[in-house]
Amino acid sequence: MSLALRQSAGNVFANGKLHKSVPWLLLGGSWVALALVFALLNAGGAVKDFNIVAALFLGTVLFDVLIVVVSRIVEGGRKAVDRLVTSLVVTAFVIAVLPLVSLLWTVLADGLARFDAAFFSYSMRGVISVGGGAVHALVGTLEITLFAALISVPIGLLTSIYLVEYGRGALARGITFFVDVMTGIPSIVAGLFAYSLFALFLGPGARFGLVGSVALAVLMIPIVVRSTEEVLKIVPMELREASYALGVPKWLTIVKVVLPTSLAGITTGVMLAIARVIGETAPLLVTAGFTTSMNYDLFGNPMMTLPVFAYTQYSQQGANPVPFVDRAWTAALVLILIVMLLNLLARFITRLFAPKLSR
Repeated sequence: MSLALRQSAGNVFANGKLHKSVPWLLLGGSWVALALVFALLNAGGAVKDFNIVAALFLGTVLFDVLIVVVSRIVEGGRKAVDRLVTSLVVTAFVIAVLPLVSLLWTVLADGLARFDAAFFSYSMRGVISVGGGAVHALVGTLEITLFAALISVPIGLLTSIYLVEYGRGALARGITFFVDVMTGIPSIVAGLFAYSLFALFLGPGARFGLVGSVALAVLMIPIVVRSTEEVLKIVPMELREASYALGVPKWLTIVKVVLPTSLAGITTGVMLAIARVIGETAPLLVTAGFTTSMNYDLFGNPMMTLPVFAYTQYSQQGANPVPFVDRAWTAALVLILIVMLLNLLARFITRLFAPKLSR
């Protein structure tokens, strides 16, 4: 047994060079060691809750020290400096990812409390404390967002086709300028615009799902235009020229050649636009309002959405705040899962309809 261990150690540290698995083992071991330390402190009462973010950060710092020490012993000072710089790059990456890890950990830890069948089966009608659910908010989110996509995707796609394939001169430059301006407008401005537009025709107090869809469409259009425009620009010009050489008109070349070739990028841009607006709260508070009852009609009466549901549950807590906070966290968790499912759907659509390059 001792001979086998010596041979294994000799393979790892052979010829004064660390095996490629050693940095990964040190990194994983550092994370596990700090996780155990925090778990022991949590069990002993020294810390209130297990902190995965602190464990990952301090574990990465411990890895920086260990990799330099081990490398200096085995490989020498010059290689140890190289290892140090590489480990600092890894540390920078971990620090950049830590907010996302912290967010996901917090939402999962707090959102699973009400992630049950009742949450997806009941509305908040008649509920003043414990119980209830967010099925009315889930339906409202899906209806408003999908209708906003129906408005914005055709407009954004046709605008980007014009800019790439036809647009020249002052008009194209003007459209590009205003699209860039629209990209940076605050979401509340889009909500006020949609509310004012419908108030001109229907009077003050016009709050229903369609108004919210228009507000979200205003936010989605510039994202769809810019992302689709960049994707269409990278379609090789040789494909267009080959189609023209066969006598295919330009509009048919766009439909049969350009769009199928860029379908993957277009789908990704649309999913990014949906993910950008599905969590908006301020414009929907102004335009769609909020309600505790189910409403399937986009064209009448206020409609609840998940972001507004989370906001109202957290801001309007009752005498017992626990059920309100639990419902708010679960609504946030459902929003994250919806965005994840949309991205998986986009990948499936991309793989299904993307041009087949193999013979």
